[in-house]
Amino acid sequence: MLLSSKKTQKKTLIIKVWRFCFSKTFLLGNMIMSYKVILHHNLIYMEQLKHECGVAMVRLLKPLEYYKHKYGTWMWGLNKLYLLMEKQHNRGQEGAGIACVKLNASSGEEYMFRERAIGTNAISEIFNTIHDNYRSLKQEQLQDALLAEQTLPFAGELYMGHLRYSTTGRSGLDYIHPFLRRNNYRAKNLAVCGNFNLTNIDEVFAKITSEGQHPRKYADTYIILEQMGHRLDREVERLYKECHNEGWLGLELTSQIEERINIENVLQTSSPQWDGGYVICGITGSGDSFAVRDPWGIRTAFYYMDDEVMVLASERPVIQTALNVPIETIHELQPGEAIILDRSGKMRLAQINPRKDLRPCSFERIYFSRGGDRDIYNERKRLGQNLIPSILQAIDYDIEHTVFSYIPNTAEVAFYGMQEGLEDYLNQLKIQKIEALGHNPDHNELERILSVRIRCEKVAIKDIKLRTFIAEGNTRNDLAAHVYDITYGSLMPYIDNLVIIDDSIVRGTTLKQSIIGILDRLHPRKIVIVSSSPQVRYPDYYGIDMSSMEQFIAFRAAIELLKEQGREDIITKAYQCCKTQEHSPKEQMQNYVKTIYEPFADEQISAKIVQLLTPESTQADVKIIYQTLEGLHEACPDHTGDWYFSGNYPTSGGLKLLNKAFIDYIENEKSDIDS
Repeated sequence: MLLSSKKTQKKTLIIKVWRFCFSKTFLLGNMIMSYKVILHHNLIYMEQLKHECGVAMVRLLKPLEYYKHKYGTWMWGLNKLYLLMEKQHNRGQEGAGIACVKLNASSGEEYMFRERAIGTNAISEIFNTIHDNYRSLKQEQLQDALLAEQTLPFAGELYMGHLRYSTTGRSGLDYIHPFLRRNNYRAKNLAVCGNFNLTNIDEVFAKITSEGQHPRKYADTYIILEQMGHRLDREVERLYKECHNEGWLGLELTSQIEERINIENVLQTSSPQWDGGYVICGITGSGDSFAVRDPWGIRTAFYYMDDEVMVLASERPVIQTALNVPIETIHELQPGEAIILDRSGKMRLAQINPRKDLRPCSFERIYFSRGGDRDIYNERKRLGQNLIPSILQAIDYDIEHTVFSYIPNTAEVAFYGMQEGLEDYLNQLKIQKIEALGHNPDHNELERILSVRIRCEKVAIKDIKLRTFIAEGNTRNDLAAHVYDITYGSLMPYIDNLVIIDDSIVRGTTLKQSIIGILDRLHPRKIVIVSSSPQVRYPDYYGIDMSSMEQFIAFRAAIELLKEQGREDIITKAYQCCKTQEHSPKEQMQNYVKTIYEPFADEQISAKIVQLLTPESTQADVKIIYQTLEGLHEACPDHTGDWYFSGNYPTSGGLKLLNKAFIDYIENEKSDIDS
């Protein structure tokens, strides 16, 4: 008993010392990025969740000489394209490409240019290659806008750029946008790029092959290129007959065709069958340009236009930054709408497809887009604020002994919202304590109450890339676990809770392999991991690399719960229902995968996720808190595309692919068991 008492006294003394030393708050700092561990060329590093793609367009409305005179260089448009692409680097690091059209090239001279590259440095490589064409020129030649317009590649009036993240597993230069279709008639030349993924490519392929076409590859971009190219051919042929009958001949006939081309008709006859989220951009060899958005509004595009230039990009703030224009002058391309500029630069907006049940992507707001957008910034803050009640409950309302932090980059803004919400709560708590005194407090009483702060720390850091030439798997796993490091001394061991917020928890791989284990070395009493998004339960098929069931930790958790409770019949029934409707028209399909989740409350699934992701050696109590669907909708009221979390797909094609994904999962599982 005496020995036990001494140990207790010693422990109490240690706690008092720690509390004294850590009574003041630490400065907020940056933290590690949430990446998944992958191996590549004997290099261990962390890779972000695959993004959707990004697009950019620049249409100059003046001769190149104008920009030379006003801005000091005829490359003004080319430079703006570079800025628009680099500012959207977050949207695609697998590869990039650009296309350019000269409006006034003579016959026999190249008028349409394209350059593509693969890899994370693709943008720099492309523009370095372009500028290599100019390095042999003397300075006075390089400054000559007329000479550039007549002779230099990529010295044009139309520019289009693309940043690629593969969503289909296909990679290599052949799959880098823009895609190009050549012809001897300028008006029949077409370059297209897009941020998209079609869910019914099989149907589109069947349609165009039934018309006698023979696409070179079974990929949505190739097929769209051929489909649109075919309609463009038909439009030119129609105009050829019309102009020829009017008596036009030779180059004058060609000029008449180029002036009369109706891109709106090309889009209206090509796109009605497309099922998916998309922003598809295109330029023709004769100088027409366009961008069209899906009728559900799933993917985004913004544009700006004045008397000098029209600019379009996937994100609004990049236009603000690149052109230094106010937000009020930038417009969002509406669902089903296209912006079209003809050869002369005249712009019009056209409703290509009727608006449908609008479902703008909410994950666009949570994760994919840059946080510099005014509206997205405020929405991400609200996502953090909405989590306050759950966070307080998880830490038993013990603010004084809790350290708060975040996992960058996109979680940073949600952290600020969470911090503001905590400060509001703490201020109300302080008011209540002062009022409860029942007398005018003296200085010491006020200091004691007011000195309590929200403790924000730089708890963890992302280390430099770890290199290894060791092939043995266990060693690789150990190295991967150390990609993250921690700030030792940032919290009181065995006393403080640690709350750390992330933008989303999709697979949970990084949490299990690295984050939880490394944070546990600080010996927090409790680790509370907070997701600003709800549980990601369903795949995406509209341009993001999230296409299979087994990769989602929420799905794996629900399956494990059903098995533990002896309710495998629910899994079997869901599979049978999906199998029954496998060959039904996609418009008649139902979401039977929802039945996997229906027996459980969100908290039950979260608890199972904790079990699946927490390493056995973890000493701290671990808890995971997810945003609710209601909280998501409150924070992002204008972006109701929540199919990742709810399973409510905006198109029947998405439901068709979900059906296939679940069937594949069950049959692969059965195959693994049998083998």
